[in-house]
Amino acid sequence: MTIKFIAVMPEVMPELASVTSLASSALKQEELFPIREVSRLTGVNPVTLRAWERRYGLIQPTRTDSGHRLYSQADIDAVRSILAWIERGVAVSKVGSILAKSASSRSVATPAYDEVSSDDWSQWQDQVRSALQNFDEPRLERLYGQIFSCYPSPVVFQDIFMPVWQELLLRQDEVGQRGEWLMLDGFLRGRCRQRLQVRRGESRDRVLVVALPSHCRELELLVAALLLHNQEIDITVMGPGVPMTDLALICERMKPHALVIFSNLPPGEDFPRQLGRLALGLQCPVSLAGDSADLAEESLAGTPIACLGNEGRLMQRRLQQFLAGHLDT
Repeated sequence: MTIKFIAVMPEVMPELASVTSLASSALKQEELFPIREVSRLTGVNPVTLRAWERRYGLIQPTRTDSGHRLYSQADIDAVRSILAWIERGVAVSKVGSILAKSASSRSVATPAYDEVSSDDWSQWQDQVRSALQNFDEPRLERLYGQIFSCYPSPVVFQDIFMPVWQELLLRQDEVGQRGEWLMLDGFLRGRCRQRLQVRRGESRDRVLVVALPSHCRELELLVAALLLHNQEIDITVMGPGVPMTDLALICERMKPHALVIFSNLPPGEDFPRQLGRLALGLQCPVSLAGDSADLAEESLAGTPIACLGNEGRLMQRRLQQFLAGHLDT
């Protein structure tokens, strides 16, 4: 059951409806969900949802006159983000500060396309979910092309496809969910590699992007590499699992202009020192990207390691500044 507050009720758009109707925000709809529905959608029981609200302030649902909790889509997205951090080993008591940093990073990278609306993204996501539920890859391919015709890469991946991917990843124990996740994961990895290959050229700066063992999934690394690329930066990706001890030899032979280490794991106490020792043995500058970059930013202040953040637009801008020598570390 959902409770809807509707200004104008849009019709359910068929897959082949005009993409411009999806890209506009003329029709608005806000849905509020009761706690039992949120529990069903996220797999988190109501007792835990209440504890996250009361004890940690992680979510702030609205209340009806009778005191019942109602959750917005943003609240549901926050619950899924909390689950993702807990899965990575972060204590629930520390998740709040991480979410606040992430929100701050996204606000810094305000897009120039203000007309883009999360309502539009949600409608696209519903169509992607429908294609996955039916294991309909041709339809998924068509949707991918339509979405790319409407939005730039950061929106396509970070705001539309990756939230669906993350949602399915967290619910793989449910019947059918793992198959849907595997289909989407394979599809997006293929498209990312394709776009990275097409974009290769005579760029001015060659940047090597790597991920340490168990620090992220391959798709997360490929998406980050794609978002870091621009006309002046040629990205070379080395699949996840590169030992830190091998990076000096790899960089010596490849001679990149810079090394970007991508990680979505909370950094351990020794991680900043490990990066510092690595940087001393390299002939190229080193930067850190991904969720770890936000979490380790304070501990890396004053070191040669640049923190690029975890948001696509911000990462690319900071990498350009870093290569030009204009980013403080």
